[in-house]
Amino acid sequence: MKPNELVGYLNKLVEDNILLSAMVWGAPGIGKSSIVHQVADAHSLDCIDLRLSQLAPTDLRGLPVPRDDKAVWLSPEFLPREGKGILFLDEINMAPPALQGVAQQLILDRRVGRYSVPEGWFVWAAGNRKEDRAAVFDMPLPLANRFIHLEIEVCPEDFRQYAYAQQVDAQLIAFVTFREDLLHKMHEAEVAWPSPRSWVMADALHRAGLSIAPAVGLGPASEFEAYLEIMQTTPDLDRVIEGKPDVAFPDEVSLRYASVMGLVARCKTPEHAINSFRWLIARAPAEWIQLFATDLFPLLRVKDLLEPVHHALMNDPELREFLSEFSQLLAYG
Repeated sequence: MKPNELVGYLNKLVEDNILLSAMVWGAPGIGKSSIVHQVADAHSLDCIDLRLSQLAPTDLRGLPVPRDDKAVWLSPEFLPREGKGILFLDEINMAPPALQGVAQQLILDRRVGRYSVPEGWFVWAAGNRKEDRAAVFDMPLPLANRFIHLEIEVCPEDFRQYAYAQQVDAQLIAFVTFREDLLHKMHEAEVAWPSPRSWVMADALHRAGLSIAPAVGLGPASEFEAYLEIMQTTPDLDRVIEGKPDVAFPDEVSLRYASVMGLVARCKTPEHAINSFRWLIARAPAEWIQLFATDLFPLLRVKDLLEPVHHALMNDPELREFLSEFSQLLAYG
């Protein structure tokens, strides 16, 4: 499923208080952990993130200590005791079999040793797949059968929405949209390679004036640098959102991506959105208007700006006539 679909699925588990253990599968760097934390934040839940690959069995089960004439297990302090939240067992299949066996008790019985998971806590896990060349152990079938299994895939549209929300530079978003094949491309021979996670890391480097190669690798970084040179001839998008009609829509495909992504990132008010639509409708082919609407409308919804923009579009005869021919655009409203 796509990242947004996974968010919706996990949200439904929380809303309906379905305490089944969930296992999220997916390639490295595509946002598995971020999505779990996003869901926790959306529901004001605590989130305890345990990287099982970094623990020993005694870290999870606890240590035996003498008490009177017998030994009792002292459970670790990082396990939840109260409240509501998500106990997230990340990298579970990178943990050795002995630790997975201890985790199995926590997942199935919601207890290990003398410790019990409190009511109101969800137990979820995540891991990489073997085909991703990750250093994983086989998950024992009894453990696998105790989960519901959810597999996440890379989705360029969902990445753009996340990148806009994180205020990633529009130049980076435009480049990854133009070179969609570089959104997630694992390189077995390189330690740095492009993924949704590493592109967000690259944004911090780019804003500091540093090379992004340490985040995404030399090849993608070189292509991005070449793209930046082309983007110097991008139209004056600030004039566009201000309603100035004297700006030409570029002919070069990479500049068209840069223009559309740049407009989406600049639309802070309903007026900006309407001015951008007017400019695109007057000057751009329909597929670029559709790309603009596809990226813009979800952002407007998050900002509670969708209704005034939709109202303005429907009350402008020229815009309404055009949009009526592209009903799929209105589906985002």
